[in-house]
Amino acid sequence: MKLTRTPNRPFLFITVFLLLALVAVLAVACQNQAEQNAQPEIAGATEDINAIAEARGLTPADIAAAVKTYMPSGMHDEYYEFASGGQSGQVYVIGLPSMRILKQIAVFTPEPWQGFGYGERGTQEVLAQGGQTVYGEPLTWADTHHPALSETDGDYDGDWLFINDKANARVAVIDLRDFEVKQIVKNPITISDHGGTFVTPDTDYIVEGGQYAMPLGLGYSSIENYEEDYRGMITFWKFDRAAGRIDMAQSFAIELPPYWQDLCDSGKLVSEGWIFCNSLNTEMATGGVELGNPPFESGASQRDMDYLHVVDLEKAKATFAAGNVDMINDFPVISLETAAAEGILHFVPEPKSPHGVDVTPDGEFMVVAGKLDPHVTVFSFDKLQAAIAAGTSETDAYGVPVLDFDAVMEAQVELGLGPLHTQFDDKGYAYTSLFLDSAVARWSLGGSADELNEDPPWTLVTKTPVQYNIGHLTTAEGDTVSPDGRFLVAMNKWAVDRFLPVGPLLPQNFQLLDISGTGTNMPVIYDMPLPDGEPHYGQIIKADKIEAWEVYPEVGWDPHTQAVNPDAPLQGEERIEREGNEVHVYMTAIRSHFTPERVEIKKGDHVVWHITNVERALDATHGFTIPSYNIHVSIEPGETVSFEFDALDDGVFSYYCTEFCSALHLEMMGYMLVSPEE
Repeated sequence: MKLTRTPNRPFLFITVFLLLALVAVLAVACQNQAEQNAQPEIAGATEDINAIAEARGLTPADIAAAVKTYMPSGMHDEYYEFASGGQSGQVYVIGLPSMRILKQIAVFTPEPWQGFGYGERGTQEVLAQGGQTVYGEPLTWADTHHPALSETDGDYDGDWLFINDKANARVAVIDLRDFEVKQIVKNPITISDHGGTFVTPDTDYIVEGGQYAMPLGLGYSSIENYEEDYRGMITFWKFDRAAGRIDMAQSFAIELPPYWQDLCDSGKLVSEGWIFCNSLNTEMATGGVELGNPPFESGASQRDMDYLHVVDLEKAKATFAAGNVDMINDFPVISLETAAAEGILHFVPEPKSPHGVDVTPDGEFMVVAGKLDPHVTVFSFDKLQAAIAAGTSETDAYGVPVLDFDAVMEAQVELGLGPLHTQFDDKGYAYTSLFLDSAVARWSLGGSADELNEDPPWTLVTKTPVQYNIGHLTTAEGDTVSPDGRFLVAMNKWAVDRFLPVGPLLPQNFQLLDISGTGTNMPVIYDMPLPDGEPHYGQIIKADKIEAWEVYPEVGWDPHTQAVNPDAPLQGEERIEREGNEVHVYMTAIRSHFTPERVEIKKGDHVVWHITNVERALDATHGFTIPSYNIHVSIEPGETVSFEFDALDDGVFSYYCTEFCSALHLEMMGYMLVSPEE
């Protein structure tokens, strides 16, 4: 149905008048006499504003949405959203409610503006940590999926951000003091992941679930031996908060059957110490449509149920500590047989082809959305514990106990077509994305949340259409024990007709929903195109929880060690030193000058170059490049960067500042002169 926007003139006038009155109130509150004196002039503009709204066909709802999202120049947003960058391999930082993109954090792939992976030692080392292709070349592509903010007592603490690379089973650690990646680890036992990253309530572990079953250890086995040799996994990366790094020596994995593990979530409060992961393809289909076999999409969708993986993390930790593990590629793995025998792993039947499993803020329930089931299924943690204690004689083909579905199920709520992922607010509501319906469903929780609203528990309250084919969604602090409940971002896979045509490849569409009300009041208030990669998931944190540095703490700072670089050149210490055919350049940068301005070397020299940005002013960033050498670095205030290269040919090369920094920016340059070999 096409909506015709007919201006409601009286209501529109009132809306505009109220908006202007709000401006006046703010002026009074600020005690700004000049603004107060200007109020009559502003009020006189009402007619013009009303005419503009009428000419554009804006409704009172449109104006209300604009008021809710508009951020005047100089004002800051109330929230950060950290969203995965999909095929870009990076992370987006978005301000809410303005929906302005604030930054792209370079993570798994080279990023030229920030000089990530273009010569600088630290970034080169971080990328190298992430491993190589099977051909021995560095991995330079990634598919980021699920960012996870660090937590303390189940609440975001604003210290760290983690993200997975589905394509290559990698996990990255990002320091939120400077929004830079510090570590990348490559899973040594499997090729891909999807159920990551998620953290335990105090960020003791970063959880990474596998995706497509493979022979563990990255070896070969015929697909005809799928059931015998192929396996899934879940990995627990131990996080050392003091060091800000994953501790490989204290990390371990659990071998799982060759079902495809999907998303995971950590228990919280009453369910803390337990991990929940979805799965699909319990049929163990192996494809081969070209050979006359059922295609994957039907072969992996024949059963009515798949298995929710229920992991007792405390028992798993004890088993690992006791050394009851197998070593695969020098990485400790609790075998499937041990996990079943020790009561580490249990299965619960769950609706077919699930995507999301999400633990409610009170930790009492696990919500599962099955893509091929119009319901969400709610499991009770108390009932789960009782079922485990009672025991069961039913197992899957690998000896894993399978609990009775009816014994642990609390409720099923019919929402619509294609439910995927669920988030929560502070008013006792849950929100589930409906891919096929292109809608967000609001429904009421039971248990301890029953008293938070007037709607009956386990009931669909309303659905808001979104454009189009929503995947994940995220609410403000919606993964925590204390959701904020003001905003929801729908991460839509298709944009279709929302924006100006840009050719066949269209952007994704993030839509902001106002969920501050109750009942059926849940409007879309902003559309935001995402032009780089396919974002999958995000988390929203209160802005005041993050204490980002404005400049580095000391001049000569190395972001990768978070300490002063011992090789950092300071003002007055600039120099060029030669040791045989190795040349060390110690340079400083300040508006609008590099020191030294001439660097004379010889063909065949190995050059090690250090540059310190000695600025202490906010936003006084300098760039540096040497044309033809594929070197580009970004040097933030106080930072020291280092890079090295071989002078392969003689010639004259101009180096210059790539970041427009002053009126004399074009004069901020120098010459590297490479003389022929004698």
